[in-house]
Amino acid sequence: MKKVLFVVEAFGGGVFTYIADLANELSKEYNVYIAYSLRNETPVDFENYFNSKINLIRVENFTREINLKKDTKAILELKKIVKNIEPDIIHLHSSKAGVLGRVAFLGKQTPIFYTPHGYSFFMPNISPKKRFIYKEIEKLCSLSRCVTIACSKSEYETSLKINSKAEYVNNGINIRNLNKLVTGTTKSVEGNLRIATLGRIAYQKNPKLFNKIARSFPNNEFVWIGDGDMKNVLTSKNIHVTGWLDRKTAIKMMEDSDVFLLTSRYEGLPMSLLEAMYMKKICVVSSVVGNRDVINGKNGFLCENLDDYISVIDQVQHMDTRSIVQQAKDDILREYNTEIMSEKYKEIYHKYSGIYTLSLKKH
Repeated sequence: MKKVLFVVEAFGGGVFTYIADLANELSKEYNVYIAYSLRNETPVDFENYFNSKINLIRVENFTREINLKKDTKAILELKKIVKNIEPDIIHLHSSKAGVLGRVAFLGKQTPIFYTPHGYSFFMPNISPKKRFIYKEIEKLCSLSRCVTIACSKSEYETSLKINSKAEYVNNGINIRNLNKLVTGTTKSVEGNLRIATLGRIAYQKNPKLFNKIARSFPNNEFVWIGDGDMKNVLTSKNIHVTGWLDRKTAIKMMEDSDVFLLTSRYEGLPMSLLEAMYMKKICVVSSVVGNRDVINGKNGFLCENLDDYISVIDQVQHMDTRSIVQQAKDDILREYNTEIMSEKYKEIYHKYSGIYTLSLKKH
């Protein structure tokens, strides 16, 4: 069996779920290795999310922030890992791993792929100067032979402006595994709502806006499933913050809710949104890249500002949403699931492995 190596620094949240689902699916046809680092949001029992055939290798010097000393050491670690494994395919995940991996493996003939999961230069909480620098770094790294595989149509369109060697595969969820955790019952939306979100309480997820929405509906219950360094801004008395939960408990909390609320400033294509759609939750989300690739008005609601959220939630309390949530679930079954996602990745791996083989023969 061919060997595929995933390199992932952002080993938490939606990226973690995506990596676990994709790796488990690909392990049916590949020997899968994952070079990872730990984050605060990495599940404590993360090893249990992967089947026994998958090899997990910790990169000790991976950090979220730019740190020249640690980044240099991380590059050396990655070089050593590749030398030991000799993978047939290397797939880099998230911006940090994408940059360090492309530097570490510069000049290698092994097919290399990169999935941004939301470009770092989209982050609105950094200065225009930093955004410019991050974008220029991406352009510089694109000069390598690495092929970008975007995780949504919007990310693909952005990728093409940076790197002509680009493909895209929509994120997908593992329906078989999710079915083991959900009961399949749909709550009837009557009276007060239970409105939930899931993820890290950080600037990207815009907890300040979440708090303003909660204050606008004092009779509704709001739940933030997760934790983070901006927990202190969630001051509205009707907000319950759960802290980090194991996956089974988190899914149960989501299933017991009526509405999935996502106030993100930017996204890739959120796994939590796809899972909420499959569970037939009413999805009310920010109109940003990623979210608007999947939510279209027929399967959920897109919002631009606080007034939009207030209007939509007020509307949801007085309307029949059965056709909307059913359309959302149908869309997941048709397009946004792990089986379809893994097949498309295998097609891309095979396509470019053939190109690289021909290139080597010519030289």
